[in-house]
Amino acid sequence: MDLFDDLPEPTQTSGRLSAPSASDEEEERTAKRRREDGGEDVEVKRVCKEGLPELKAYVAARRGEREEMQDAHVLLPDLMGFLPSQPELVSRLSYFAVFDGHGGARASRFAAEHLHHNLAKKFPPTGDAEHLDKLIRKCLLDTFRQTDEDFLKKASSQKPSWKDGSTATCVLVVDDVLYVANLGDSRAVMCRTEAAADGQQKLLALALSKEHNPTIYEERMRIQRAGGTVRDGRVLGVLEVSRSIGDGQYKRCGVISTPDLRRCQLTANDRFILLACDGLFKVFSADEALRFVLNVLQEAGVEQKAGLTEEELRFEAACQQLASEAVKRGCADNVTVILVSIGC
Repeated sequence: MDLFDDLPEPTQTSGRLSAPSASDEEEERTAKRRREDGGEDVEVKRVCKEGLPELKAYVAARRGEREEMQDAHVLLPDLMGFLPSQPELVSRLSYFAVFDGHGGARASRFAAEHLHHNLAKKFPPTGDAEHLDKLIRKCLLDTFRQTDEDFLKKASSQKPSWKDGSTATCVLVVDDVLYVANLGDSRAVMCRTEAAADGQQKLLALALSKEHNPTIYEERMRIQRAGGTVRDGRVLGVLEVSRSIGDGQYKRCGVISTPDLRRCQLTANDRFILLACDGLFKVFSADEALRFVLNVLQEAGVEQKAGLTEEELRFEAACQQLASEAVKRGCADNVTVILVSIGC
């Protein structure tokens, strides 16, 4: 199984974001030559990129019919402040994540509190552009492993030991590139548009994550090779996901904390990213969820609030209404929805 899937580039662009000019390309070539020659020009080495898309995040959470809210989330449009030092070649670092707990809320809360700190500690401070991608991927794998190990250590030290587990779907934005790392059945979807043959805009629901449950062949085979069993679509007939943070009692049965990683270049056609726990997708398909958001964004009237633009108000309304609609449609589970708008 390839953990490092790159997502496809669009076939059309609308021109919202400008392409690099000849002078920009020459500047980067000059910077590369200076690095190769041992030059000390720090400003050139960092290659501060202009015109990065603006990201704004919105969240809505509903307890549903559950006695406890076991979801957790993190919105960090600026992760730079958590890093020990300013990394070279990176101008913007953002992080958004949703965690869906099971067996309790302790694993999801632990992951929400600690995973981005581990990521900041492990993020590569140096490295040329050619190798930065591999270093970031390794950083994400190490971050998930470390977070899982830390939680399991804490859980096993309790009396009685904690049995909690959690999914994790995290989006790391490095300048204008998305890195998505996920475990379990929470999901991330991008709303991308492309020009159709008739001149109309075609909506694409671009999956950014991969679901992990024991009914998937590769996941089931790994569990069985580890000595576990899958009954009624669950590990040992109990656990619905095949990868998670926590769930110490199932780790010996092939449940792992290794995320799938995907990389996606942001384009001029990208409108927003949707991250949500499985509570939303029990009652919405990905296409339905994106169209629901777009319909709210296109509604005529919006209540004005001081300090917020009309677009911000529309995204906030879309996020809240999507979570509420999931409950109205009969989802009894916790529902957490994150929308990340992508603008010039």
